[in-house]
Amino acid sequence: MRTRKVGRQGLEVSALGLGCMGMSDFYGSRDEAESVATINLALDRGVTLLDTADMYGLGANEELVGRVVRTRREWVVVASKFGIVRGPDGKGRSVNGRPDYVRAACDASLRRTGLDIIDLYYQHRVDPDVPIEETVGAMAELVTAGKVKYLGLSEAAPETIRRAHAVHPITALQTEYSLWSRDPEEALLPTVRELGIGFVPYSPLGRGFLTGQIKTPEDLAADDTRRSHPRFQGEAFQRNLDLVGAIAAMAADKGCTPAQLALAWVLAQGDDVVPIPGTKRRSYLDDNLAALDITLTDSELARIDEVLPPGAASGTRYPMATMASVNQ
Repeated sequence: MRTRKVGRQGLEVSALGLGCMGMSDFYGSRDEAESVATINLALDRGVTLLDTADMYGLGANEELVGRVVRTRREWVVVASKFGIVRGPDGKGRSVNGRPDYVRAACDASLRRTGLDIIDLYYQHRVDPDVPIEETVGAMAELVTAGKVKYLGLSEAAPETIRRAHAVHPITALQTEYSLWSRDPEEALLPTVRELGIGFVPYSPLGRGFLTGQIKTPEDLAADDTRRSHPRFQGEAFQRNLDLVGAIAAMAADKGCTPAQLALAWVLAQGDDVVPIPGTKRRSYLDDNLAALDITLTDSELARIDEVLPPGAASGTRYPMATMASVNQ
């Protein structure tokens, strides 16, 4: 397994990580035994970065990851996130970046995972009511206390990143990035590269859409939250499906799957980019990892840019209410 450096503080992980969210929440039915098998297989294959958050499954995902990792802790990098607060029933959400909450959230994550330190701790969403300097200041205290190794931000704007980095070195920025979500190229990627911050794209497969496995909205379970996303609805769905058809055609020419082509493209965007595709099934995991063996030529990359330029996808990447929580 090839590795990549994340930031300038010494963190090095597998070139492809594993997003664990869907194992516990949001994407339909759950199978804990298969999820455990998938995490273990990922570790067997050399994946060293596992991504979770306190709000996934209302803590259940951290517990799941922790149970597996505790048996193989010496080389696994666990990333978790705080800041999105959900109601006890999982409905409704708010953002909290107050220092006292930062400390309490970290302690709760440590209890759930059963770990004595979180390797990479992200602020999941920026709290507009709390200066970022106060939030990151509290996060820095966690590093001093030995509860956290490295700090990260998720869905933060360039100016917010600069202010945060001035308080304490930020190791990683986690933001949605894929062939149909290329917004970070405009300002975020130049900013993190200037500051020496690693870039960790989540949803590099467009929440599964870019795999070509989703043909109609009915392919999603009734309780799958993607049904509420504009890109998975109405005319936008069909227009986006046409884009996936173009990806599939290019993948066929390359002799790989659409998912592998989409991941190979993200990996080709720089050695400081570490995608974390999520899956809860072993079969999809092996398909994703095979992308590491695919090299795209300059002409192939140019063709992809021609077919899927920035802004090609139809619909916003989240419902409008959720987009409001993204730091712009």
